[in-house]
Amino acid sequence: MSILDRSTFFIKEHVGMMKLVDRYDIHDPDTNEKIGFVEEQPGQLVTYLRLLVNKQLMPTTIVVSDLTDNSVLFIIHRGVSLFRPKVTVKSPQGEMIGYFRAKLFSLGGGFLLFDANDQQVGDVKGDWKGWNFKLLSTSGEELGTVTKKWAGMAKEIFTSADNYIVALSPTIQSNRSLATLLLAAGLAIDTVFKESKN
Repeated sequence: MSILDRSTFFIKEHVGMMKLVDRYDIHDPDTNEKIGFVEEQPGQLVTYLRLLVNKQLMPTTIVVSDLTDNSVLFIIHRGVSLFRPKVTVKSPQGEMIGYFRAKLFSLGGGFLLFDANDQQVGDVKGDWKGWNFKLLSTSGEELGTVTKKWAGMAKEIFTSADNYIVALSPTIQSNRSLATLLLAAGLAIDTVFKESKN
C-alpha cells in the first residue's frame, strides 16, 4: 500500500541540537512501522548561510519519499521569503499539485491551500497554543487535523525535535491530488512555516 493511500501518519523529527537540515520519519501510528521519510534539501550554499540568516527567510526544498522503494512521492518548495511565502507542492515529475500561501493575519497560525488551477481548496487553522491545526475545506468541512505528540521532557527542552500526527478524513482518499496536498500541508506546518533557525 502506498503512503498516499493511508489516512493517518505519525511524523517524527530526527533529534539534533545544532541541525542545519531537517529530517523526519513517517510512521504508521498504529504499528509504529516506518513507512516513509522526509528530507530537507536546501542546497549547500543555503545550508551554510543558515549559520548567519534565519532559515525561514531562505529558500528550501523538502522531498517526501516512500520507504518501500525509496520513490519520491512529492516535493515541497519555498522560495526566498520576506513576508507571505508561497510554498509549492509538485509531483516527482515537476507537475504542480498545488500551493500554500501564508495568511496576512492569524493569531493561531495557518495558511491557505490552492490547487494547480489557483482555486482555493482549503484552509489550515491553528489554535492559540500553536500546535493543534485543522485542515478545512472552503465550506468549513473538516478534512483533517495535525496534532502535537509530546516527545518527552528532555527532548522538548534540549532539542527542537517535533513529533506529530497528521490525520486525514477517509472521505478524501479517492481524490489523490487533494490527499497529497493535505499531507503536504501537514508536513509544511513544521518544515516550512513553524521551524526557526536552530
